[in-house]
Amino acid sequence: MSRQLLSQIGRNPLMVVGLTIALLWIVISLGAGWIAPYDPLAQDVMSRLQGPTDEHLFGTDQLGRDMLSRVLYGGRISLPSGLLVVGSATVVGTIFGALAGYVGGVWDELLMRFTEIFMAFPIIILAMAIAAALGPSVNNAVIAMAVVWWPNYARVVRSLVISVKSNEYVESARAIGASPGRILFRTILPNCVAPALVMATLDIGNAILIFAGLSFLGLGPEPSSPEWGRMVSDGIDHYDQWWLSTFPGLAILTVVMALNFIGDGLRDLSDPRTRKKLG
Repeated sequence: MSRQLLSQIGRNPLMVVGLTIALLWIVISLGAGWIAPYDPLAQDVMSRLQGPTDEHLFGTDQLGRDMLSRVLYGGRISLPSGLLVVGSATVVGTIFGALAGYVGGVWDELLMRFTEIFMAFPIIILAMAIAAALGPSVNNAVIAMAVVWWPNYARVVRSLVISVKSNEYVESARAIGASPGRILFRTILPNCVAPALVMATLDIGNAILIFAGLSFLGLGPEPSSPEWGRMVSDGIDHYDQWWLSTFPGLAILTVVMALNFIGDGLRDLSDPRTRKKLG
């Protein structure tokens, strides 16, 4: 990472805050086994529904499980799930969009009409339907979200490919006899990466939020799993015990906020006008 880029990031305080919070959650999730004071699945019915104390800083849930440990372990489920959803959606959407934009004609029409079938439904509703059909589990929730997430990337990449493929350097690649595949994947797509990367960064937070929503509705991990959305759902049945929903809710809030800050910062860095101001 160049010194100039670090300087530009340093001039964006919100991006610095976002990177710090995101890095902190990554470290917490990876080191949860050493940081968490208790086993997140260990039950102690005699200590159930206790408020925050010195022994249990975030209190305990309805089965006496330590809430701090469960929140710390929750990052191991929510963060990889969000990354996996956006990563797979980016790959699938990029392939569809790139082929549609580069080939054009009938293939463009067919691929885009197929894409619009998925876009005709709200993401959360279609994801709920697919997750309910597959059955509640982490894997099925991720699959359901990935299935409905890729169309936006396909449309964005298609428009970028269409705008880039008419540039002179693409015509030069054709003139020297480069194959269509090489032109598409080695010449055109590298020039479409920045907008897709910004979109993906912003989408990770949204994916974590919707994954938590599916878990909240019982379409995510099994009930005993230390997942943030599931923990917020458990707190609904005990609304007078505020700590049950507050702490996992704050975890979701901080992660999504941090990723949005990072996405906004990357968008500013990818815009030449904004980058010039930051520099």
